[in-house]
Amino acid sequence: MSVEGKQKLRLLVTIASFGTSHDQYLDRLVEEYRSMSFDVDIVVMSNVAKPVPAGVELLVGLPTKDPWSLPFGHKKVLAERLESYDLFAYCEDDTLATERNIEAFLRVSAVMPANEIPGFIRYEEQPDGTITYCDVNGHYHWDPASVVRRGEYTFAFFSNEHAAFYLLTQAQLRRAIQSGGFLVAPHRGKYDLACTAATDPYTQCGFQKLLCISHLDEFLLHHLPNKYVGTRFGTHQSVFHKQMHALMQMAQNGSHVSALFQTETRLQDAWYSKDFYEPVRSLVVKEIPIAAREVLSIGCGSGETERWLANRGARVTAVCIDPIIGACAQGDGVEAIWGDLENIKKKLVGRTYDCLLLSNVLHLAAHPAELLAAFGSLLVPDGHCVILVPNLGKLKNVLGKLRGEKVFRPIGNFEESGTHDVKVSVLRKWLSAAKVHLTKTSYIVSEPKQKVSRLALGVADPLLANEILFVGRKAPN
Repeated sequence: MSVEGKQKLRLLVTIASFGTSHDQYLDRLVEEYRSMSFDVDIVVMSNVAKPVPAGVELLVGLPTKDPWSLPFGHKKVLAERLESYDLFAYCEDDTLATERNIEAFLRVSAVMPANEIPGFIRYEEQPDGTITYCDVNGHYHWDPASVVRRGEYTFAFFSNEHAAFYLLTQAQLRRAIQSGGFLVAPHRGKYDLACTAATDPYTQCGFQKLLCISHLDEFLLHHLPNKYVGTRFGTHQSVFHKQMHALMQMAQNGSHVSALFQTETRLQDAWYSKDFYEPVRSLVVKEIPIAAREVLSIGCGSGETERWLANRGARVTAVCIDPIIGACAQGDGVEAIWGDLENIKKKLVGRTYDCLLLSNVLHLAAHPAELLAAFGSLLVPDGHCVILVPNLGKLKNVLGKLRGEKVFRPIGNFEESGTHDVKVSVLRKWLSAAKVHLTKTSYIVSEPKQKVSRLALGVADPLLANEILFVGRKAPN
């Protein structure tokens, strides 16, 4: 777009700014928008009256009594001013978008179908100058089947649609409003209340957010506080770039490899989904005998535990959830393989293992008994099987179901939620079919509840524990 064209483009920016603690970032955002060559108007929505830069409109008030409802206020503003602007932005007051970001959005939108919107992803800066991606964490992952080319651009879907920012053209905003899913009361959807306000265009207005992975640097937004650096809410660029390389290879080769199975549940906030970046758990690895030279890990994520075992001397085969996260697990003594269950079984024909590891995946498999039978058959006589699962039968869930609360009712019902309640009695039957005998069951009780556990002499642990660790052993010949 020419400079003259940019000057004619009218951009309306709505910013949610709760309280005053982020005012330094708010000022930085306003400064950036003011520097753009577009015709920009800025509306700040806040729960309190406060000074804002000259020329910025301040709207004070909450849509509901819940303070987290503040972000929903921007929707009415956008709808009321639909005919007055060409482009519409929403952002939180600590997420910085630049003119380069907006130009990239306009350029890439031109090659996308009407139901697709180019999205953004946030990063933070580390003291050493490298960056981490704060939206890439936990159960959020790439869809390996979503890789697609549009002209010179390559796109893929990332399951975390929240980036504290979005852009819509006038046509896209009009379509969102007409869908009936945009002008809605504050509500909690796939995400919490605040994040839902920023993701409704994708989750209930008929649009799909795709990230332009071939030009991703043009769609990066700086999360100014850098507050997640060094925490579990962030993935370092060295790990993330491996995923980008895997995605681009898939696009170049035209390959479409299926995920092992669905790892994201349909429960509120995706409870009990697989953590793709699961750390090494001492309570798990200590159950894997040092003498186990060949280890098979089913449902591997980024490979922290598998690398730890390889460094200890084991030869590790990691059956990864998909080829994208598999690119992170591969190497350093870990052989990473991927595909659907049938393809994996073919790849492992003739192999045997001393230990089978399933960490927080068995409850997500559509047919867990078949999964255990297939891989349990690869265990040598006296081989070990170590299984970690979330405790879906803990007291909070039991009480929630008894009270008839909607969010708890589907837990453990695979058809409704994508989760199985892996109980001792059920698992014993599954393992028996694989000729594996359950030898140990440990209920993992968090530290705040351990006093109650001791007072109850462990009897209440099945209701107190967040996780259950099972250890089994293959029958000798």
